[in-house]
Order: sequence, then C-alpha cells, then structure tokens
Amino acid sequence: MEMSQRATRRTAGARKWWALVGFGAATFAAAAIGGLGVRGTSAEYQSLDQPSWAPPSWLFGPVWTVLYALIAIAGWLVWRRVGFGPALWAWCAQLVLNAIWTPLFFGAGRYGLAFAEIVLMWLAIGVTVFLFRRVSRPATFLMLPYWAWVTFAAALNLAIWRMNA
Repeated sequence: MEMSQRATRRTAGARKWWALVGFGAATFAAAAIGGLGVRGTSAEYQSLDQPSWAPPSWLFGPVWTVLYALIAIAGWLVWRRVGFGPALWAWCAQLVLNAIWTPLFFGAGRYGLAFAEIVLMWLAIGVTVFLFRRVSRPATFLMLPYWAWVTFAAALNLAIWRMNA
C-alpha cells in the first residue's frame, strides 16, 4: 500500500472516532442543560404527590447516563452510514426537546407544559427511530430503551401533574 493511501485511511479512521466524540459531546450538552434545571431539586421531587410506581430520585442519574451513551452511539452509527441527513435532523430535534423538558418540569415546576413537551419529544423519538430503521438496525435498537424510558417518564409526568394540580 502506498504511503498516501495509508495516510488517507488513518485520517478517515481518526475522523470517525472524533465524530463519536462529537456525538457524545452533543448528548452531554443536552444532559448538562437538563442538569442545570435539576440542581437541588431532589427534595422538591420527593415532596410532590407521586404515584406508588414512581422511582426514587437517585435512579434517574444512572438511567440517563446509560441512555445518553446509547443515544450518542446510535446517532454516530447513522452518521457513519449516511452522513448528516433527515435521520440526524430528527436525532437533533429529539435531543433539543430532551434538553428542554427537565428545566420545564423541575426548574419551572410547569408540569402540564412539561407533559405537552414530553409528548412532542416522544413523537420526535418515534420519527428518529423510524428514520434510523431505514439506515441502521443497531442504531434503531439503541434508541428503543430511550423511547421506552421516555414513555414511562411521560406517564409519570402526567400522573404527577394530575396529582399536584
């Protein structure tokens, strides 16, 4: 193999891994924005009337850590296949909606508005899953736990809204 071909392959390989770092940074940014909205709100969450099936507040951090990693990898897998197109625009949209929900629910205490927003997020995740399905089966599967958790979170949001209205 010629030296220039090896250099080109090495550059392409490095670009691929730097892109994964970029997808991780994007999901970290969404998490960080959400994290700003929940700082010091654990007591507030615990003081709300909640359904018996509501998880303890300590569970959210570990669950979201895993989900954000899956979301980043899924986006990266699709990018590797088709670059930045409609599927990744949907991925970006759901990530922006993800970042908005936490400050609405915890920071502003706007449970009804947060519920409307999480429904939009759920739909955006569904569009993302649908578009990912056409590109990468593994990326699609990586998004399913996230979609399931947001389904649960939406039900919890609705219950809390109704119980605390």
